Amino acid sequence: MAQREARRVLVRGTVQGVGFRPFVYRVARELGLTGWVRNDAGGVVIHAEGEPGALDSLERAIGLRRPPAADIAEVRVEAAEMGPHESFEIVASDAGGTPTARISPDLAVCEDCVRELRDMSDRRGAYPYINCTNCGPRYSIIRALPYDRARTTMAAWPLCPECRAEYEHPADRRYHAQPVACPRCGPAYRLVVDGEVRSSGVGSLPLAAAMLSEGAILAIKGVGGYHLACDATDAGALLRLRERKFRKEKPFAVMTASLASAHGLATLGPVQVDLLTGPARPIVLAPARSVLPLVAPDTDEIGLMLPYAPLHHLLFDAGAPDPLVLTSANRSSEPIAFEDGDAMERLAGIADAFLVGERPIQRRVDDAVVGVRRGRPFMIRRGRGYAPASVATLRADRPILGVGADLKNAVALAVGGEVFVSQHIGDLGDLDTDRAFCETIDDLLGMYEVDRARLVVAHDMHPEYVSTVIASGLGAGRLVAVQHHEAHIAAVLLEHDRLAERVVGLALDGTGYGHDGTIWGGEVLVGSVSEGFRRVGSLPPVEMPGGDGAARFPVQAAAAFLPRVDALALEAEPFGFPPRFRQAQAILAGGVRSMRSTSAGRLFDAAAAVCGFVREVTFEGQAAVWLEHLAGGGKAERAGIGQTDAPEGWVPALVEARRRGADPADLAAWFHGALARWLVRAAAGAAAGAGCSTVVVSGGVWQNRRLLDRTAELLPAEYRLLWGELTPSNDGGICAGQVAMASCRLRQTP
Repeated sequence: MAQREARRVLVRGTVQGVGFRPFVYRVARELGLTGWVRNDAGGVVIHAEGEPGALDSLERAIGLRRPPAADIAEVRVEAAEMGPHESFEIVASDAGGTPTARISPDLAVCEDCVRELRDMSDRRGAYPYINCTNCGPRYSIIRALPYDRARTTMAAWPLCPECRAEYEHPADRRYHAQPVACPRCGPAYRLVVDGEVRSSGVGSLPLAAAMLSEGAILAIKGVGGYHLACDATDAGALLRLRERKFRKEKPFAVMTASLASAHGLATLGPVQVDLLTGPARPIVLAPARSVLPLVAPDTDEIGLMLPYAPLHHLLFDAGAPDPLVLTSANRSSEPIAFEDGDAMERLAGIADAFLVGERPIQRRVDDAVVGVRRGRPFMIRRGRGYAPASVATLRADRPILGVGADLKNAVALAVGGEVFVSQHIGDLGDLDTDRAFCETIDDLLGMYEVDRARLVVAHDMHPEYVSTVIASGLGAGRLVAVQHHEAHIAAVLLEHDRLAERVVGLALDGTGYGHDGTIWGGEVLVGSVSEGFRRVGSLPPVEMPGGDGAARFPVQAAAAFLPRVDALALEAEPFGFPPRFRQAQAILAGGVRSMRSTSAGRLFDAAAAVCGFVREVTFEGQAAVWLEHLAGGGKAERAGIGQTDAPEGWVPALVEARRRGADPADLAAWFHGALARWLVRAAAGAAAGAGCSTVVVSGGVWQNRRLLDRTAELLPAEYRLLWGELTPSNDGGICAGQVAMASCRLRQTP
């Protein structure tokens, strides 16, 4: 018989709350090992004793057979001293030490629980809070690390004897599933109409489904906050929802009862299906099969999601319409409501009824939004299912907080060798959103017990950003300013573990404060996170009239590219420009209230105005989304415009072609192609000069599918193209890039 030995195995990553300890327990018992496994502040610790071959098998199993929701970042194996262990056990968590463990995101309800949910002979049949070790809420209910029931919002519900037996049995699927409960011992739902409880418990769900079928708008408490729900095929309900929510045209996401229903609404490839059915269950953007003008106007994409909470399955089973609009419960620009009292107050004029769950939500977590580009995920908004999962490993001697930008804000924290990125917070400048921003920072710093005196805070260079101002008041030991577009590129390189690699970065967005004090937004950068970046090119700068107002009125942006074109000619057919265009030209002529800008976002707005979008936008990026949709029906070669390589000539060329009678759809297609060709030339030239072969694209403009596809098609095969798959390309990813840039500066100047 081989000599027995002891090993200590330290596992870091998302390994708490995902069934990792029961998994280790079962494997260790199968292999005849003795010892123990426990959670600690850094992850999971295993002390195993046995023959070397069996110990090797345990280590292999950790990598190959781990639970589906586990995400292992590191496994360290050390020799250990033999102990008096007669069996293998799961022992109590060790709460000592500074927390560094990854917090598991909230997980979609698993198929085993769905089967029990629909089995009325099961004691959890039709119970809307059913869960097990493999599924259910995590981040939205945890109050402190390590992840144990006493540190969650379920602490107020003592387990009944049956649930206690499952919770304490290592071989059970619900062993140490912290939210575990049943109708006898757990929280329930109630339906509130006109301030009165209409029904409680299981009976509230059929009534809620009936109200939805009759055209009502319901506020439904979900995993990370409230949603507003209505029948996605009921025009009256949709119009009422848009009017009450002050959301005139921005697309809604819809939830379908099944994957088959989703296939009926959109063209879904393998990656979209994997995203829709995976444990994160985000909103997935996919090409729509038919136009749904009241759900997603002026776009050929639709945002789809499948049921991820038991409640969703029960509503559809009870007859709720399929599909349902399911949108964040707020008025436009406000954060999602997640506390019952606040929801009742803020949504009183929007929702006809409230489906209220008793389990408290510790923190708001909006739904994630993910697209697919060229067969790979393309993150648009981090949220439920992803946050606050680590996006990268990063060695830093001090904790670093990236506070992000003011639009689409999220924050990132580097601590214990990991970079954790928060859920989407929103656009700063609104009192409630600013409060949510501060709460999220306090939450992350408190969760990981960060000493603010040692904290480094990385922020945007713009001195007037709300995030910059708040950063200065956090009591941090050091502040580091990071240029906006460098942070965009750095976020992608951090995620792909390429901090030292020299790359060409194409950063395209609406606005960002540049090193020269002007507004950047169409940038060609060369360098690396480790050595820093140089600006080697940009879209030609223009004088942008009226500052931020140009982002709301595309014709105002158009004036920057057409400063001396006869306004009367553009007010006539076929253009129909409103007087604001002439007023913007007057601002430019007077030399006041304008700023120098290379913004790609405003270039898109100008092109959209020439092609017919002459009204005020009702949500950020609307004109560009409209132009992309328009281009889908056009052919660039029919535009009648030759090769116009100089960007400053594009908008005038569009004007002349439309005067000649060119179809706006053809002009939109030509514009996308012209920009893609310019970007590829700029990238190739910069790469040749810098001796590199990787091109990184980031910034909100790259959410444009057509532009990314055309750029990728034109880019020579010797170049590698990278974008954010875990971090958003829009400003939601800025925080991660700030952390990466700050970490390298700390190494250079401790």
